[in-house]
Amino acid sequence: MISPDTARFWWRAVPKERPKGAGWRAVDESDFREREDRVTGPQSLTGPVPGWADDLLRTARAAFLADRLVRRPVAGPPDGTGAEPGGAAVEAGGSGAAEGEQGGAARHFTVSVPVTDPDRWEAAAGPLLSPLLGALTGDVWTLEFRQLPQRPTQALLPGDDTRRAREVAVFSGGLDSLGWAAQRAADTRRGPLLLVAFAERKPGKWARQPAYDAVRALGGRLVRLLTVPGQTPRAHGNTLERTASSRGLLYAALAVRAAAAEDVPVLHAPENGQLALGTPAFGQPPSIVHPWPLHLLNGVVTAVAGTVRVKNPLLYDTCGQVCRAALAAGLDRDALERTLSCAAAPARRPGPEVVNCGLCQGCLVRRAGLVHANGADTTPYGSAPWLLPPDHRDAGTWRALEPWLERPEFTGDDLVARLPLPPRTHAEPLLEVVEQGREELRALVRAAPRVVGSA
Repeated sequence: MISPDTARFWWRAVPKERPKGAGWRAVDESDFREREDRVTGPQSLTGPVPGWADDLLRTARAAFLADRLVRRPVAGPPDGTGAEPGGAAVEAGGSGAAEGEQGGAARHFTVSVPVTDPDRWEAAAGPLLSPLLGALTGDVWTLEFRQLPQRPTQALLPGDDTRRAREVAVFSGGLDSLGWAAQRAADTRRGPLLLVAFAERKPGKWARQPAYDAVRALGGRLVRLLTVPGQTPRAHGNTLERTASSRGLLYAALAVRAAAAEDVPVLHAPENGQLALGTPAFGQPPSIVHPWPLHLLNGVVTAVAGTVRVKNPLLYDTCGQVCRAALAAGLDRDALERTLSCAAAPARRPGPEVVNCGLCQGCLVRRAGLVHANGADTTPYGSAPWLLPPDHRDAGTWRALEPWLERPEFTGDDLVARLPLPPRTHAEPLLEVVEQGREELRALVRAAPRVVGSA
């Protein structure tokens, strides 16, 4: 295991390339379990991938390997911050350094990545990309860029402009991504809709395929599904860091790459405002689609002459509002309850029929949203927090919820306690969605376990 004091990673531009200087660990595509051609190949894309988008993915992959291969001095929380876009934890103000938020002292990284235009990337790295990674992980990042010796080759598929996407959205099989896809699929005035999914855990597939089938059944618009293999590092005998907080940037880069190849200027990364903004009661930072990290990500893309902007279309909606909109678009209650919106690792629980743990932040917000929209939630969760002894370790999130809901209001100071808001962002609508979400959670607390499915 690399010492956190000397965590320097050199992404190899070509096989067997040697880092310039001592103290570097060379990494490349072979450090992931997935075949390279399944990650960066054409993948049913209708156009070529521009160089800047490949550079963004290469940088995100290098940072993700560094994040996973260096353990924190003190173990952080279990891996996973939700199935929605990116699923990554975020921390304080984009400053790049934070202690304790991710479970230990800040680590220090230097990562060298080959790119098509090093000068552009150097200009973007200091003011934008390093703070973005710092916000996601709570660590200190230095990015170095060098010239890519040659562009990766891409075998193009036969062109078919009738299949070219007019909209692109992240699609995890979770409640938010399904709700947004249902709303867009019902709009017959637009051309093909491309949904980008990430295949990392088998239980995710059990939830994603039924969700995709439900969207296609709405009819009226061509809907394509692009499943990009997940990025699982090879341990090489090491114990991987579990927090994996940089995963959000990796997933965003994979989806941005697809949107760029389809020549679509906007990538929708849907996550309800309750989860995107982060709830202090749960002790989890906001996600990459919080306004501030998203602002930094879009700034990086602009700085390297990219053409895709990432937006969270559900930022001002609660989970309950997302559910009601999905029902109005034609989905039924059963389709909503088959989704996977859990922050815990599904692979650690038995059977394909139980994939949501029922205890984490994602599950509690999900429960409250379904109760708000349907009057009940009959999802077969792994457990119910109100059935556990008060001192049970798995009931911590539920215990933290009550005092937070008893607070008289959520203020503007609370909203920016961890992260600032981008320029020209109005706080009032964000405060409103937090308060509406708190009311949905209060209703859950009052109703449990009368109208909520238990274990």
